[in-house]
Amino acid sequence: MRDPGNGLAQIIGRFSKQYIEQYQPNSFIIRTLDALQKCRTLALGGHIERCDRCGGERTSYNSCRNRHCPKCQAAKQAFWAEDRMKGALGVKYFHVVFTVPHDLNALCMTDSAWFYNAMFQCVWQTLQGFGYSHYGVESGAICVLHTWGQKLSLHPHIHCLVPAAGLTLRGELKRITKQDKFLYPVRMLSTVFRGKLLGKLKRHLSELGQLSEYQSLLDQLWHKPWVVDCEPPFGSPEHIVKYLGQYTHRVAISNQPIQHIDKDGVTFYMKDYADQGK
Repeated sequence: MRDPGNGLAQIIGRFSKQYIEQYQPNSFIIRTLDALQKCRTLALGGHIERCDRCGGERTSYNSCRNRHCPKCQAAKQAFWAEDRMKGALGVKYFHVVFTVPHDLNALCMTDSAWFYNAMFQCVWQTLQGFGYSHYGVESGAICVLHTWGQKLSLHPHIHCLVPAAGLTLRGELKRITKQDKFLYPVRMLSTVFRGKLLGKLKRHLSELGQLSEYQSLLDQLWHKPWVVDCEPPFGSPEHIVKYLGQYTHRVAISNQPIQHIDKDGVTFYMKDYADQGK
């Protein structure tokens, strides 16, 4: 069972000095570490909360409101979900995940902002193209980028919630899918997404004069299968928004998976999706 005294704040308190001395992080990282360590402690002050029914009072410490803090995401997630519900359609939604091979991690780190923007553009172009070619509609999606995996290593992938509906050329809403269970063939999605992103990478590297340095890697990736997963449709819009909210307001690791902290390191649990999610 997890020790309630083990969390990110405790990790930062124990290891931040050593980390800063060893890696010399920038001021933004240092401020973030400081905020996460002080969140909901006496260091940030507090306020009185009063029940409007029984009149009971309690003292509550203030939050840091940093977007990297696992303690401060619940309220933001609730507001985000409420806003998304206002625009949700009364149709089923599919969860589609686009993942790039780990071979591209080094390229990603050279200019991560450009790389992630390119991923979003290629994901949307792929989904938009399939909406036209398979159903003759202008489709839509909510897309969320994640840059880490279960092991906290670099693992760029984009989660998409795609409604089973689209707009026809006449501007009419049309329900799509085949037999209410199938959206797009994932192998075709994978092939098209691979072609679009590798093509964009090749042009970008050519403009930078670095194409020869990465040409052999790009050639290998043309022949490597890429992972695109499309899960069966969800039920109600409420279920959909609640599900995606877990992805929009999630930091790399929260307090719950952390099991133990000692002088040598941190023990935390993870799901091994290569072994049936154990």
